[in-house]
Amino acid sequence: MEKDFTSVDKLFSTIKVTSNANNRPVTIHGSAKELRCIGIGTDAAVFQLLSAPTQVFKLYADDKKMKIETEASVYRRLEGSRFFSKCYGSTDRYLVVGFESGITLYDCLLQGIPIPKQVMDDVEEARKFAREVDLNPRDIHFKNVILQDGRAKIIDVSEYLEQGDDSRWEHLNLAYNEHYHLIKGKAIPSWILETIPKWYNQRYYNSFDDFMKGILKLKMFCK
Repeated sequence: MEKDFTSVDKLFSTIKVTSNANNRPVTIHGSAKELRCIGIGTDAAVFQLLSAPTQVFKLYADDKKMKIETEASVYRRLEGSRFFSKCYGSTDRYLVVGFESGITLYDCLLQGIPIPKQVMDDVEEARKFAREVDLNPRDIHFKNVILQDGRAKIIDVSEYLEQGDDSRWEHLNLAYNEHYHLIKGKAIPSWILETIPKWYNQRYYNSFDDFMKGILKLKMFCK
């Protein structure tokens, strides 16, 4: 796809994305029959052009547009790694990246699809690569890692220029290594999956071990 997105700009002229308080997902106003929304985040919504499905367009809320060039610069540094999408360009409203087929690790848990150890190892390798190009691979969680032909693909790099370690992936990897065998292949109800990050973010525990003990008590509700 060329970097002239004039025809796409016309489609997006009928669509507006607005952000919401308290880190809630954006709201989409308007539509275009040629576009399909395939994801909603706290800064942007992701659309697929039906006539060119190999690329997706991350349309940002007006007050988040300063993040477009930041994220584009992250993708430029990550070129050469098989674990991240390719960036095809950007405008003042959206970022264009490759569409990644597959299922998120979150949906794997929801549907009881086993998560291979190789995927977890791939994310560790991806994080190592990101650090080698002076990025800070943070905000990695099961909703932005895709299981793709038995391997991992990371689809959100928007926080890689921010400071600090949020420890999210370290804790997910630890939980996988020590406890995943107890629920492997079981479908986990969505209310449990949504409860876990709420408890985690609000720190309703004295240690991570205590946190996992509380979570594992919920496994009786898994199918």
